[in-house]
Amino acid sequence: MKPTQEMIQTVYRGPSTGIVASVFVTLFIASLVITAALTSGGLPTPFSPPEYVHAFYQQFANILRINAMLQFGSAIPLGIFTASITNKLTFQGAKVAGVNIALYGGFASSVFLAISGLTGWVLAEPGVTNNMDVMHSLRLFSFITGGVGHVATLGLVVAGVAVPSGFMKLIPMWLLWAGLAIAALCELSTIGMVYPLAFIFIPFGRFSAFIWLVVVGFTMPSTIRTSIIHQTN
Repeated sequence: MKPTQEMIQTVYRGPSTGIVASVFVTLFIASLVITAALTSGGLPTPFSPPEYVHAFYQQFANILRINAMLQFGSAIPLGIFTASITNKLTFQGAKVAGVNIALYGGFASSVFLAISGLTGWVLAEPGVTNNMDVMHSLRLFSFITGGVGHVATLGLVVAGVAVPSGFMKLIPMWLLWAGLAIAALCELSTIGMVYPLAFIFIPFGRFSAFIWLVVVGFTMPSTIRTSIIHQTN
């Protein structure tokens, strides 16, 4: 009997993680670009004077509804990406805590972003901003959920995917180390809750994570190759 080896290729069946990540990023960035272009500057900061914020929401209510819709909409492909990328890791044979960490982080990040978008829609409704205290509270809530809440948990997705993917050689090692650095930036944004200057980590962590997720989504292989030994005469 002479052994022969046959290679079998199994294909992952699910959404393209690269395309889904790109849709998520595109919708979120569109919300910022459209708002900035149509309001000549973009959303007020949480520290803007209440009178300015009130006037801004009165003047640009329709544009802010579009912003809220796009940010809420971007949360949906983020959830789909999370389910798909963790499922792909499991398909590749990953049986480590990182997969569950990424799953938790991605779903939490999606929920925080959705809540932020929905709160933005509430703020754009007639009469809501007439009460300065209510307006300020909702503005802070929208900011903290869409900022620190969304970004810190997004960092868990990056770290949770980066570690098993790197050590299983599903992605280049430079992507692993870049992912860990980006995850650290995302987590540093939480310091802003005590020292507001640290809120600067929010855009750095957010947009670097966006790029990383798209790159990994297209880089991670969608097939596995296994060998079967046959005994032949």
